[in-house]
Amino acid sequence: MIPEKLDEGSDTYGLLHYLYGPGRRDEHTDPHMVAAWDPYIDDPARSTEMTISDLALLLDAPVFAMRGKKPPLHVYHVAVRNAPEDRILTDEEWAEVAREMMHAAGLAEHDDDAACRWVAVRHADDHIHLVATKAREDGRQPDLRQDIVKMQAAARAFEVQFGLRRLKHGDKTASRWRKAGELEKADRRGLSEAPRVTLQRTVREAAAAATSDTDFFARLAASGLRVKQRIAPDQRVTGYSVAMPGDRNPEQKPIWFSGARLAPDLSLPRVRERWNTPVPSQRVAPEEMWRIAEGKVRAAADQLGAGGLAQGAGDVAALGDLIVVAAVISPRLVRSQIRDAAYEFERAARAPGDRALEGQARGLYRESTRLLSQSTAAVGRSDTVAALGFMLALVTAIEASRRWHEAQEHRAQAQASGRAGRLLREAVEVTAGAAAAREYRPRPKRAGARTGGPRRTPAVAGGRPMAGVVQQALPSHATGVLADSAWPTLRARLIEVEKAGEDPVEVLAAVAGRREMTSADSVAEVLTWRLYGWQRERGSTAPASGKIPSATSTGGTGRTGPTRTTGAPGPTRRPPGDEQHKGPKRSR
Repeated sequence: MIPEKLDEGSDTYGLLHYLYGPGRRDEHTDPHMVAAWDPYIDDPARSTEMTISDLALLLDAPVFAMRGKKPPLHVYHVAVRNAPEDRILTDEEWAEVAREMMHAAGLAEHDDDAACRWVAVRHADDHIHLVATKAREDGRQPDLRQDIVKMQAAARAFEVQFGLRRLKHGDKTASRWRKAGELEKADRRGLSEAPRVTLQRTVREAAAAATSDTDFFARLAASGLRVKQRIAPDQRVTGYSVAMPGDRNPEQKPIWFSGARLAPDLSLPRVRERWNTPVPSQRVAPEEMWRIAEGKVRAAADQLGAGGLAQGAGDVAALGDLIVVAAVISPRLVRSQIRDAAYEFERAARAPGDRALEGQARGLYRESTRLLSQSTAAVGRSDTVAALGFMLALVTAIEASRRWHEAQEHRAQAQASGRAGRLLREAVEVTAGAAAAREYRPRPKRAGARTGGPRRTPAVAGGRPMAGVVQQALPSHATGVLADSAWPTLRARLIEVEKAGEDPVEVLAAVAGRREMTSADSVAEVLTWRLYGWQRERGSTAPASGKIPSATSTGGTGRTGPTRTTGAPGPTRRPPGDEQHKGPKRSR
């Protein structure tokens, strides 16, 4: 739960008219009041005896009655928002949140009859807007010192009470969320994401691969961004700002973002930490590149955090850069998935406190990053197979980072590691399916009945009972697969395989035999991912977006590997072709 203080103003009616209206893009649904300073105040959306103008006059009355100087911006406005994966709160629960937030902010403390007047308006499932006037009934102005800090403390309590995603504030590692204006402008321009997101990703990729200031700024310029350096009187570069071409404010001036505004670890001093200790260059063939990097990553995972808190913070920072670079040059089949994993791991790469810039694990991660950044993007039909071992090693490294964060009680970072690990495990299973398809050699067709097993009856494509296919191909897993919530999606994939002219029994057996499945929480989900990779490799049906589909609508945990991860929530997944937005969407 995040309370965000929005722009203050002097037009109470105008703000209420917007909150009760359809929104700028008809995004407001059923606008109504959930709480107010007086429980007997009528809601303009539910009563014919109260209008928005009447409500605005009631809220402003103490301001008009003030003697002496009135506050120039007397309208106080805060939005309180839940994460997309949180359950939908009831109006009564949001009313409780609103009253506690007003108490925490110092606007309307409990049992204070002379407090400020306020209302809470809800026009979406995931958030409410708190509107108050900064004038008490007794004519004094409220004490709003540390208002948002106190509201955040109240939000942490509600996260526990309502079972919401638990956030941790105060460690100064979170990126700034996109503002409503940024998202609305991106929609108007037909962009898939806000310029701030594009800038952050591009700058992070440049910083992860750069080896010096000159290299870093050259990579930014080559990426097409506008770059502005801040130069001190002694000619030293002390900072930088970037802007998207064509992204301008109403005065037609470029909208610049400093590195620190994009993310805490993208300020110039933090960027420079990456090349304070030189890393030797090494150029190898693509197949050897993945194998050598795999060995370094596995060795580093065993050493992650072994040197103490500061060294562990440096280790996870270097691991974050490695995932970013791996996403850039990874096989196209899973590139978008690894990009998503890199995005999710960003918070995990920023541990609070000091960082050791030297250490065995950090050094190995940086050597792997340099190796990958110097090699050309993988090409040819052998790349997916060559990268599989490296991705498995990366899963082990992310799991090691999750355990380290949990040991340090870095809750937000541990959860970020869990989400990144899940996405990378999906990419591994898709890659395994593609590898199985590449090595698959169908058995020659034989006339007549088969002996020693159920007879396969030719049927119209899609009409064959797929439960029998599972029982025939995977007798030891059949019972669990057929009872799994992911079975309907797996069944649909098998039907697509059959429609493509292939034997679903042989295909299912081939992808199942590619890697072990005994540690999977959902064998059906793992098989669905592998069949997706199979279809992409064989040129069969595949989503146009290139996104890896979820095997279940609820987001299962069909992971495989030597370690079973617990307590790490999976990211919200969307059907193929639906744009996956990252993080809560901010709106006024």
